[in-house]
Amino acid sequence: MRDRVLSLLGLAQKARAVASGNFLVEQAVAKRTAKLIIIAGDAASNTRDGLEKITFHYKVPVLYYGTKETLGHALGHSERSCAAVLDEGFAKKLRELIEAGGQDQQ
Repeated sequence: MRDRVLSLLGLAQKARAVASGNFLVEQAVAKRTAKLIIIAGDAASNTRDGLEKITFHYKVPVLYYGTKETLGHALGHSERSCAAVLDEGFAKKLRELIEAGGQDQQ
């Protein structure tokens, strides 16, 4: 089984269409360049709460997916608790995949 969400997120990272880490994600939201925020399911509650407040204010959609380890690995880093998708096309497809369950049989 292959995780299409993490694969697409890695591709978006290579295309420089992702900002990761709490500071860069908040910056992308405030600059209105973030199209979608993905938060790891095991992110700290203060991280989740802070991001939910700012994304609510700026009306940026938020989805929860994976763990800090899987999110970080997909982005080529160590653990990451959140990522901002900066491209509308990647954001739309990632949203569809996450809402459909994210897995692909292969």
